[in-house]
Amino acid sequence: MVNLKDYLPFTGLLVFGNIENLILASQGAVAHVNPFILGVLSIIAVIMWLLIGTYGTKIAIKYADYIEIFGGLAIIILGIQSMLEAL
Repeated sequence: MVNLKDYLPFTGLLVFGNIENLILASQGAVAHVNPFILGVLSIIAVIMWLLIGTYGTKIAIKYADYIEIFGGLAIIILGIQSMLEAL
Protein backbone atom coordinates (compact mmCIF):
# COMPACT_ATOMS: atom_id res chain seq x y z
CA MET A 1 0.00 0.00 0.00
CA VAL A 2 1.32 3.42 -0.95
CA ASN A 3 1.48 6.00 1.80
CA LEU A 4 1.24 9.61 0.61
CA LYS A 5 3.53 10.74 3.43
CA ASP A 6 6.36 8.99 1.58
CA TYR A 7 5.97 11.44 -1.31
CA LEU A 8 5.83 14.69 0.70
CA PRO A 9 9.58 15.41 0.38
CA PHE A 10 9.20 15.31 -3.41
CA THR A 11 6.22 17.68 -3.64
CA GLY A 12 8.29 20.61 -4.91
CA LEU A 13 9.75 18.53 -7.72
CA LEU A 14 6.30 17.27 -8.62
CA VAL A 15 4.86 20.78 -8.94
CA PHE A 16 7.81 22.36 -10.74
CA GLY A 17 8.35 19.26 -12.90
CA ASN A 18 4.79 19.59 -14.19
CA ILE A 19 5.38 23.26 -14.93
CA GLU A 20 8.53 22.29 -16.83
CA ASN A 21 6.52 19.73 -18.84
CA LEU A 22 4.15 22.52 -19.85
CA ILE A 23 7.05 24.74 -20.89
CA LEU A 24 8.62 21.97 -22.98
CA ALA A 25 5.27 21.11 -24.58
CA SER A 26 4.68 24.74 -25.53
CA GLN A 27 8.21 24.92 -26.91
CA GLY A 28 7.41 21.88 -29.08
CA ALA A 29 4.20 23.52 -30.26
CA VAL A 30 6.03 26.72 -31.18
CA ALA A 31 8.56 24.62 -33.13
CA HIS A 32 5.63 23.12 -35.09
CA VAL A 33 6.24 19.57 -33.91
CA ASN A 34 3.51 17.09 -34.86
CA PRO A 35 1.06 17.33 -31.92
CA PHE A 36 0.24 13.61 -32.07
CA ILE A 37 3.90 12.61 -31.77
CA LEU A 38 4.47 15.23 -29.06
CA GLY A 39 1.46 13.92 -27.12
CA VAL A 40 2.54 10.28 -27.39
CA LEU A 41 6.09 11.10 -26.30
CA SER A 42 4.76 13.17 -23.38
CA ILE A 43 2.53 10.31 -22.22
CA ILE A 44 5.43 7.85 -22.46
CA ALA A 45 7.63 10.21 -20.41
CA VAL A 46 4.91 10.67 -17.76
CA ILE A 47 4.39 6.90 -17.46
CA MET A 48 8.13 6.31 -17.14
CA TRP A 49 8.43 8.95 -14.40
CA LEU A 50 5.38 7.50 -12.65
CA LEU A 51 6.99 4.05 -12.55
CA ILE A 52 10.38 5.42 -11.52
CA GLY A 53 8.77 7.57 -8.84
CA THR A 54 6.54 4.81 -7.52
CA TYR A 55 9.23 2.17 -7.21
CA GLY A 56 12.19 4.44 -6.58
CA THR A 57 10.71 6.43 -3.71
CA LYS A 58 11.43 3.81 -1.08
CA ILE A 59 15.07 3.69 -2.16
CA ALA A 60 15.50 7.44 -2.70
CA ILE A 61 13.69 8.70 0.40
CA LYS A 62 16.93 8.93 2.39
CA TYR A 63 18.38 11.15 -0.37
CA ALA A 64 15.27 13.35 -0.71
CA ASP A 65 17.04 16.59 0.23
CA TYR A 66 19.78 16.11 -2.38
CA ILE A 67 17.29 15.04 -5.04
CA GLU A 68 15.19 18.13 -4.31
CA ILE A 69 18.20 20.44 -4.72
CA PHE A 70 19.55 18.87 -7.92
CA GLY A 71 16.08 18.37 -9.41
CA GLY A 72 15.14 21.97 -8.72
CA LEU A 73 18.40 23.18 -10.24
CA ALA A 74 17.80 21.07 -13.37
CA ILE A 75 14.25 22.43 -13.70
CA ILE A 76 15.50 26.02 -13.41
CA ILE A 77 18.26 25.45 -15.99
CA LEU A 78 15.85 23.80 -18.45
CA GLY A 79 13.31 26.57 -17.94
CA ILE A 80 15.89 29.29 -18.61
CA GLN A 81 17.13 27.38 -21.66
CA SER A 82 13.64 27.06 -23.12
CA MET A 83 12.88 30.74 -22.48
CA LEU A 84 16.11 31.81 -24.18
CA GLU A 85 15.35 29.62 -27.18
CA ALA A 86 11.82 31.06 -27.37
CA LEU A 87 13.22 34.59 -27.55
